[in-house]
Amino acid sequence: MKKPLILIVEDDAWMAERHARNLEKAGFRTRISPHAIDAIVAIDEMRPDAIVLDVLLTGSTAFALLHELQSYSDIGFIPVILCTNLATEISIEDVSPYGVKRVLDKATMEPDDLPAAVRSVL
Repeated sequence: MKKPLILIVEDDAWMAERHARNLEKAGFRTRISPHAIDAIVAIDEMRPDAIVLDVLLTGSTAFALLHELQSYSDIGFIPVILCTNLATEISIEDVSPYGVKRVLDKATMEPDDLPAAVRSVL
């Protein structure tokens, strides 16, 4: 069986690599996109099984990407996990219409939290 592919959309290179290491150690394949434009191309090319998305991205916000995803029936179903420093300000009820299944707080998350969240949405 092929390992699930997770797209990490994160403009902080150190954080993106940390997420990738944690997910790869847990048995996932990963690809990193540093911004929303690159993420759209990556989603079209690889059809990830899930997306880990930072809210504050350089050049665009996660919400622009979420809106874009939801406008296409063939990719709007991909589960999204927001991984952000703004977690305390985001209600899952407000973002779930955009395909967001979980919201993780970067400031308080433990190394196992991200792989567990990904497993929970697949």
